[in-house]
Amino acid sequence: MGVSHISRKVATLKPSGIRKFFDIAATMKDVISLGIGEPDFTTPDRILQAGIRSLQQGETHYTSNAGTGELRQAIAAHLELHYGVKYDPATDVVITVGGSEALYLAFTALLDPGDEVIILTPCFVSYQAGVLLAGGVPVEVACTMENNFDLDPAAVRAAVTPKTKAILVGYPNNPTGAVASRERLEEVVKIAQEHDLIIISDEIYDRLVYGLPHVCVPAIPGAKERTLLVGAFSKDYAMTGWRIGYCAGPPELMQALVRVHQYTVMCAPTTAQAAAVVALRECDEDVMEMREEYDRRRKLIVSGLNQIGLPTFDPRGAFYAFPKVSVTGLDDDTFANRLLQEEHVAVVPGNAFGAGGDGFVRCSYAAAYEKLEEALRRIEKFVNHL
Repeated sequence: MGVSHISRKVATLKPSGIRKFFDIAATMKDVISLGIGEPDFTTPDRILQAGIRSLQQGETHYTSNAGTGELRQAIAAHLELHYGVKYDPATDVVITVGGSEALYLAFTALLDPGDEVIILTPCFVSYQAGVLLAGGVPVEVACTMENNFDLDPAAVRAAVTPKTKAILVGYPNNPTGAVASRERLEEVVKIAQEHDLIIISDEIYDRLVYGLPHVCVPAIPGAKERTLLVGAFSKDYAMTGWRIGYCAGPPELMQALVRVHQYTVMCAPTTAQAAAVVALRECDEDVMEMREEYDRRRKLIVSGLNQIGLPTFDPRGAFYAFPKVSVTGLDDDTFANRLLQEEHVAVVPGNAFGAGGDGFVRCSYAAAYEKLEEALRRIEKFVNHL
């Protein structure tokens, strides 16, 4: 048995640039990691207790493929309350193993070999890989710092071909922290209508937006009937390890997703589903407290990086800063490698996130305030030595 037995589409996948630096940092002492996009908060206690209670009550069996009725109802109520978009919990919502499985289901259910998906980049590292694994072709459309990493409708329109099947948007954005403007998202909806395309909208950071409202894509007029909304509890509620997310969309599309889901994982974790209900119904205050602390850290790291001389635009969502490091004369890979080896600060090279990421690095501020202060001191020392 050997490499020749591995499928071409798997053999040609690039390793995750995030994981690479995480693995290196794990072997070193005294490393401050700004690499992993994971909240440093423990899951709020009411959510923990709900999970424990579920186990103690013997809720250790499969749920229906689409998830418990109670959680689907809670998600539908949440989306209507916050964004005014109405979903039928019986037919329009599927509970998944994190947002990652929701994306996998969408790609697998939608794409035939050769179908193209327009992906706005820089973006989460799994987007292109997910499309490739489903037999599709990722078509990257780069956003720029000069435009605050907002999307460019004209560039999206220019990327449409007869093979285009879907447009994938992810705002608030990982890795840039950008928040797309409503006007530009409305233009994307128009493009999708004109060419009969599906929109896949990854909104897993929807509650982590600072100083302006989140724009929920399916709430835009004309969008809901052609949009798959991907949501999750990992970031908003500090529930990464619970592996719980969802997809919401038109019934005929959701039926296709469930077909893949039932043969892949059967159902999302029962314990996590019970905990997620309590997250939605009882933990708004916890989310607001975490958001306030992220905002405090955001202001610290953005002003700190700019003062050091690394141009950083003002991210208005998620928990990432995306400084331009090419001004030092180093490319992003070299900058990240040397910063890790010389000052023990881990960041992720921007090229890991697709077109438009070259020359930048991603810094997650989901780390304690004091660690961010020390990381900034170390980065300043490193840049000054250059």
